[in-house]
Amino acid sequence: MALLEELKDLGVDVDGGLNRLNGNEALFVKLLGTFVRTMESYSVSLDFDGSDSEEVASVTEKAHAIKGAAGNLSITPIYEAYTQIVDLLRAGDIEPAKEEIEKILPVQKNIIDCIKANM
Repeated sequence: MALLEELKDLGVDVDGGLNRLNGNEALFVKLLGTFVRTMESYSVSLDFDGSDSEEVASVTEKAHAIKGAAGNLSITPIYEAYTQIVDLLRAGDIEPAKEEIEKILPVQKNIIDCIKANM
């Protein structure tokens, strides 16, 4: 399947994701669609400054949801980036967290675009 090969090229651990699902490619592809919807619902942007604790809590919650969804499907680049982002946000390191968000956004876009193009 072209989608799975393209995702491998983007750094996704497709074999690991399939292994979690007992090799069920159809389920994996279905869950990739769910992942796209999760990303759209919980998008994290750079438009926060860290001065509002509720805002930081909201961004942290969104980042944690993305981390979990990516981890469940072995979408490694997103999982690893959001693991770091969540840790930084929880530590109050807002600027480094924003730098990591800025780095992952284009990678994230490529992965999401790949999934959407092959669904």
